[in-house]
Amino acid sequence: MLIFLPSKRVIWAKSPLLNSGRAHAPCPKPPRTTAVMTAGLPPPYRPSTAPPPPSVTRTLHAINTCTYDAALAPIRSAILGEPALLHSTTVVSAFFLACGRLRHLDPALSLFACHPRPHVFVFNSLLRSLHPFAACSPLPLFRHFLRLGVRPNRFTFPLLLTSLTCHREITAVHCQVAKSGFARDLHVRNALLARYAACGPDLAHAEQLFDEMTRPEVVAWTTMIASYNNRGLTFHALATFRRMLAASVAPNRVTMVTALGACAAHCAVDTGIWIHEYVQKQGWEVDVVLGTALVDMYGKCGLVSDGMQVFSEMAKRNVYTWNSIIGALALAHDGTTALQWFSRMQADGIQPDAVTLICVLCACAHAGFVDIGRKIFNLVIQGKYGFQPDIKHFGCMVDLLSRSGHLDDAFRVVERMPSHRNAVIWGLLLRGCMACGDPWLSEHVTMRLVELEPENASHYVLLSNLYAETGRWQEAQEILEWMKKKGLRKDAGWSLRMLE
Repeated sequence: MLIFLPSKRVIWAKSPLLNSGRAHAPCPKPPRTTAVMTAGLPPPYRPSTAPPPPSVTRTLHAINTCTYDAALAPIRSAILGEPALLHSTTVVSAFFLACGRLRHLDPALSLFACHPRPHVFVFNSLLRSLHPFAACSPLPLFRHFLRLGVRPNRFTFPLLLTSLTCHREITAVHCQVAKSGFARDLHVRNALLARYAACGPDLAHAEQLFDEMTRPEVVAWTTMIASYNNRGLTFHALATFRRMLAASVAPNRVTMVTALGACAAHCAVDTGIWIHEYVQKQGWEVDVVLGTALVDMYGKCGLVSDGMQVFSEMAKRNVYTWNSIIGALALAHDGTTALQWFSRMQADGIQPDAVTLICVLCACAHAGFVDIGRKIFNLVIQGKYGFQPDIKHFGCMVDLLSRSGHLDDAFRVVERMPSHRNAVIWGLLLRGCMACGDPWLSEHVTMRLVELEPENASHYVLLSNLYAETGRWQEAQEILEWMKKKGLRKDAGWSLRMLE
């Protein structure tokens, strides 16, 4: 039995049941009534049933109904002026969260600096309010918090790590995690893994932390799969997904969405189909997130009909779902059907975004719909869809016009671009010039590419070939000799073939 003493020590009293060596009947369940449970406790251990002071109630009402940042300063002054409010974790925490909600942190930071010894719950609330402000580092506040002699808990470090973007700061927090004894806490380890994976120059630290886990659970596996996928390492992402299945760790919905993204990027259609079958066997609802990932995977792997089937079975769709199906049709060079689905999208009341129009313009380019492409592009410029075209929209229009032989119009589009013309834009125009056999414009565009990327040997080879095709052998030879003198060398071409 337990004896509670006024000195707050707990003493185990001797009982013959502890050393008898025999099995005993289970202890009776404690009574469920709160009054019975607390009746035998001395006053310091009984939960307070008294209502909060009127000042606390009024201040909480003012905080919760505050809708503009100018009202935060008077509330802060009221909290500092009354000890009951300053020592109320509920009031101070609510004030910090209100500052974060109104995106005005100065009153919260000044109140925290004046607090003599804030509770860890209060500090965690301050960290939550800091999260929307990426430019405000929480480490100075954390150091001040430690100097006050308050110990962080298992919720402090995940909140602290969420606001960090510097790899050195993450390493410093990792050291503090080890000193505080939370290195084996599941939530803290997962938060460290996520920040190392997102902010590190590479994935070496994340991989090391992951390998040190005795038995990683599904959140850690999903973090690694997403990290590989976000850095373009789709092969490693799929290999990690298979390792997770081999370790008998059941995937969740987030894991499957992440793995489907890797399948789409790597054209791993077999794995994507297996994931779809797994979802069906588990009886999962194909919501808008999972359904969009399936449509995107099928479309990028060339199985557009299967993507349409998933699309038709979805109860709810958003703009990303429509973008996936229109982009799949554009990738399959089915411009007519892509434009039909674009019309259906607008008829269903879905507002197209920038990605939608990129997919539509690509479909027009592959199908040769010059007039329709011009009309849609002019509507984008006029602001009909609520945004102005960026470099990708101009690139699609240059591709459309140069493919169809309208080289002068394509060149005028390039010259009228408000943003900087990069090598991709000039490369699209060059491809159309070479396909149409226009040596003069091809030379002009190639010279622009040389100016943009003077260390790229491919541009010099193209220019030399253009001179050779037009009989300017001397100039072609001079370019090759200049490349040899500068040590520029074109990489050898390669091809990829999938074996059965």
